[in-house]
Parts: sequence; C-alpha cells; structure tokens
Amino acid sequence: MSKGAGMSKDYFCEEREYSDILSEPQAEIFFETGFRERNDDGGVRVLSLFSGCGGMDLGLEGGFICHKKSVRNTDFIDKAVADDWVLLKKSSFKTVFACDILPEAKATWVKYFSRFDVNPEIYHLQSVVDLVKLHNSGQEIFPENIDVVTGGFPCQDFSVAGKRKGFDSSVSHDGLRKSDEHASEENRGKLYLWMKHVIDIVQPKMFIAENVKGMVSLGDVKDIIQRDFSTAHGNDYIVLTPKILHAANYGVPETRERVIFIGIKRSALLPDVRDILEKDIIPDKYDPYPKPTHDINEIADCVTCNDILGDLIEPDVSKDLSHKSYSKAKYLGNGSQGQTEINMNGLAPTIRSEHHGNIEFRRLSYEHGGRNYKELEDGKKERRLSPRECALIQTFPPDFPFVFYKPYMKKYAVSPSAAYKVIGNAVPPLLAFNLAKRIEEVWPLYFGG
Repeated sequence: MSKGAGMSKDYFCEEREYSDILSEPQAEIFFETGFRERNDDGGVRVLSLFSGCGGMDLGLEGGFICHKKSVRNTDFIDKAVADDWVLLKKSSFKTVFACDILPEAKATWVKYFSRFDVNPEIYHLQSVVDLVKLHNSGQEIFPENIDVVTGGFPCQDFSVAGKRKGFDSSVSHDGLRKSDEHASEENRGKLYLWMKHVIDIVQPKMFIAENVKGMVSLGDVKDIIQRDFSTAHGNDYIVLTPKILHAANYGVPETRERVIFIGIKRSALLPDVRDILEKDIIPDKYDPYPKPTHDINEIADCVTCNDILGDLIEPDVSKDLSHKSYSKAKYLGNGSQGQTEINMNGLAPTIRSEHHGNIEFRRLSYEHGGRNYKELEDGKKERRLSPRECALIQTFPPDFPFVFYKPYMKKYAVSPSAAYKVIGNAVPPLLAFNLAKRIEEVWPLYFGG
C-alpha cells in the first residue's frame, strides 16, 4: 500500500508506535496524518468536561475516518480514502478546554489531538471539583467566550451493571473510595452539579450532558438532574426533555444506549424560538436531537462487527500495539460478564470500561461453543477482543493510538488494560458527530447569524 504523496518519511520514523497500523491490510486506507494547523478564527468553542480519551470531542469536531456503511448522508463525507472507508468533514466545533482525572485518558487524547495543532496544555489532569474550586479562589481556569459545554459525567453509580448507588456514591470526585458513607456533593454520583457550576461560570449558549440509559430507571434521578441543570445561571437554561439515543441507529456496530441532556441559554435565544423551545412538544425543525440514520430493528440496515472487523489481521502478526496486546483472561464459562463471543453478523455488546480483563471474546473455541466456524476451520485461535477491535467498534478511527510506549522506552505510557478502560468510558465518536451535525443545522435558527 502506498503511504501517499505528501506523507513525510520523518513522520513515520518519529511516530512508529502507532503508524504501523497504516501498513496492515485491515483497510487499505490513505491516512492524512501528521501535523495540521487549526483555524482559530470563528467556530463554535467547546469546553469539554470528563473528557476521557476524547470520544465526544473527536465526534463534535469531525474530520476522522470511519466505515462508509456508517455514513448515510453523503454531505457529511469529505472524501473516500479506501473501498470501505471515508474521511468525514470537519465541523464548526473546536475543543478549547478538556479535563479528566485519568492519566491514561489524557495521554491518549494528547497523543491523537496533538497531530492537529491542538495545544496539549488545554487538557487538565484534574477533577471538575478541583477546577471549580481553583476558579473560585481567583485563578483563571476556564477560557472566555465558550459556546458549548459538554460532559459525560461519571456513570458507574447509575449503570445497571454497577451497584446503582446513584447520588449516594461511596467514591469521591477524584476516583478514590471515601472513608465514610456521607453523600457529600463532592462524591462521584453528584458530579453533574459541578458541571452545572461550570455552566454558571462560563455561561455557554448550549450544554450537552451524557450518561447511561440506566439512570432513567433509577427513581426520579433523570428528573432531578434535568431540574438542577435548568437552574444554572439564575434559571437561564431551557433543559429539553432528555432522549435516549441508541448508537446503532447512527452507524455504530454496538448495542450502546445513552441519555443525552441538552440545555439552551434562554437569554441567547431569538425571542420567537425561546417560546417554541419552552413548549412540551418541539417541532422537528427546532429539535436538536439527530434523527436515526440506521434502523436497529433491521440488522441488515445496521453496521455489523463483520463490516468493521472482518478484514482485520490477527494480533499475533500485527505491528499495532493497540491490537497485538490484549487480555489473556481465560474462558470462565460461568455466565459472568465477558464470557460470550461477539456476533460477527450483528452488533457487539456494549464495550465496557470495568471489565476487569473479561472483555468479550472475538472468537471462542469449538469446545466453548464458538460459532465462527470458518475462522476456526482456518486455525484461528480462541481469544478476546483487542483494544483496537473495541475502539473500532466504538467508531474510533484506525489511526487513533491507544496503546503506546513512553518515548525511547519499551515501557507502556498507556497499557492495554488502561486502553480498554478509556475506550469503554468513551462516547462513540460517530454518535457525537451526528449530534454535532444536527446542532449545526439548528444553531442559526436558535441564535441567528
């Protein structure tokens, strides 16, 4: 495969730890890699909270590679880069601030975004609580002229897969277990309130908050969060009825559902639009939630695991660290999480962060009930999904580095275990991209211009 005109030889030498994937046959893709300048004039300025490895940020900005079957609207496509892969157009969104408490999340975010003239110093390795406290102490923390605040506040305490402590989490804002059970406003389950504090401070035209579907069935949690968000900046925000978006309806090969809260600043809206958005039923023309592009009820209409992973070479012969290093946890066969084989002709289960090594199997053996008969007949062995496969299922582009070494050392900067965690925590970029493109459509209706 040709690396293409304009690709510097030096780039491939300097970034060898993640450029090797470009030479692998999973997709004959011409990647426009290397340093690219960002345009600083205009655009929608985004302040990103709980940023993780950047799924939401990447999706909002666009300009990444995805499978062509995942994109139905040809206006979203910049160009084809291979038979089955396309480069999405850039959006008007631009991340100017990001934060998280996980070093591995920052490391992967910076590794990818630094290639596109993004200053790594905009990513703060601190909790939202600490950042707000620093602001309140008089320090200049948050940028000015923020248009949108985003945040996928921690979901473990609302997830059906967890203990569902909700607001009464026993984990603090910095990820450490508390010594007491006191449900303070600094615990993990109430970090959405600190997102609200940031909204109070920067007063964006819009905010987007994301969490797991499980919070909908956890008492009146959803209603409480919606009400609390609406009080930001002196009750200046219309918080629309949150919607559950299924990622597979937007070209993601995964059974992943998320609740999306969208809040819009009253005082920034055009007066007639303000009246429309305050009604219980919003006309389609003004609805900021994207309409599905695929139909989860028709598997033939969805993007499948085979579409995304079918041409991927095996880890044992891969040069991509995000693929060749994967969980070796044995098959337990006891019905616990992660003991199933993904359906290559269907959707993957939700890629999780807290799998403790038990990420789902890419392929089970005949002995353990494996159904990928052709692959087994070809002598391919039982193994779990690699971080790269999990990332591709989440619709991260194939050139996004998740496992890599420290400079000039054979020591992980981000390990495979850490990579699984940040990938499972992430918003699928393609889901966020569809949200961004819809918001771009309604933005001038809301605010003029």
